[in-house]
Amino acid sequence: MSEAKDIEFLEFIVKTLVDHPDDVKVDRKVDEMGVLLTVKVNPEDMGQLIGRQGSTARAIRNLVRIIGLKNHARVNLKIEEPEGGRRKPQEEAPAKEPSVTEDFEDFKI
Repeated sequence: MSEAKDIEFLEFIVKTLVDHPDDVKVDRKVDEMGVLLTVKVNPEDMGQLIGRQGSTARAIRNLVRIIGLKNHARVNLKIEEPEGGRRKPQEEAPAKEPSVTEDFEDFKI
C-alpha cells in the first residue's frame, strides 16, 4: 500500500472535522499485524473526532479499513488521548486518616 495514500486520506478526514487542523499529526507503523495509523489532535478537538458514543471514530475506522482492503493491507486506527487522560485532573485533598476513636464510634455504649 502506498504510504502517502492512507496517511493523506486520514489527514484529510481528520483535518476537515477538527477546529485546529494544524495540530493534527498522523503516524504510520507497519509490522506483521498490518498497518497502524495513529492520530494525535488538539485536546479541544477530541470530542469532535470521537463523536457521540464513538460514532465518528467508528466511521473513520471503517473508512480506513476499506482503504486498506482495497490495497490488500490490514489497516487499524488508534486515536491517542491527550496527556492528562479523559478529564482534567482535579486537585485532590489529602486523604484524612481516621483515628482509632473514629473507627470505634459505632461500638460505644
